Amino acid sequence: MVFIQQLINGISIGFIYILIAVGLTMVYGVLKLLHFAHGTIYMVGAFSAMVGMTYLHMHFLVAFLFAMVISGVMGILIERFAYRPLRGAHPITTLISGIGIAIVLENVYQVMFSSDTRAFPETGIEISIIQLTESITITNMKLIIIAAGIVGLGSLYAFLKFTKMGLAIQATSQDLRAASLMGVNVNRVVAVTFMLGSALAAAAGILVALNFNSMYPTMGSIPGLKAFCVVVLGGLGSIPGTIIGGLILGIVESLSDGFMTGMVVDKDAIAFIILILILLVKPSGLFGKNIEKV
Repeated sequence: MVFIQQLINGISIGFIYILIAVGLTMVYGVLKLLHFAHGTIYMVGAFSAMVGMTYLHMHFLVAFLFAMVISGVMGILIERFAYRPLRGAHPITTLISGIGIAIVLENVYQVMFSSDTRAFPETGIEISIIQLTESITITNMKLIIIAAGIVGLGSLYAFLKFTKMGLAIQATSQDLRAASLMGVNVNRVVAVTFMLGSALAAAAGILVALNFNSMYPTMGSIPGLKAFCVVVLGGLGSIPGTIIGGLILGIVESLSDGFMTGMVVDKDAIAFIILILILLVKPSGLFGKNIEKV
């Protein structure tokens, strides 16, 4: 029964990682770019929701959407000013640019809100425990996280499959140059990709801040790194791989937390141990493609 309990906990954690990592996967699919400022957007989402509720007196759901919009715009601005001028440059250059943006944003938010941990505003949602069986429980917050993850992924799937822009994103991810020659506005596609990924990461940040009732300007650092592990685990550029990878990482972390209490290895290190093992056994990830260089 402990196994099933930890499995349920792991699924909810996995959906958080999926919401963060799917944006990284989309950006890599379109630009072949490792977006190292993405974890910071997770933090921007939580603080934007807090500002909406505390200072603009918004209802939680309105603040939730407000934060996703603000984070989406932030993603567009990061792409426009930090990545687009460097398009075609060496990957290390864009990598450093992303890290620089992440550091700047974290410091700006520390100046604005201080570096102290603060509680998330009251939302009116009371944490309650749902008894599934005599020994298995789940909180309503975990159900909300799982439901939000499913709705987010379902909405993304519908957008990519049934809208003109979604089809343009798919075409650009297959071959950016060919899509450009066929009349696709690549700059617009890239901007929308950053916007969607940032909005989903913001949703994850809000849900975590609400669940743990805490937030701080550097809260996106570790989740951002774990999201990279999820992307590599699933296979770079593969959304199905990201979903499977996120669930695997969340479940493994939860099981290790439940069965390895007192061990030397911290549960946050589990993600990186899994990453090393996957890279040793299958460097392309679970759903990645091996590319042979001529």
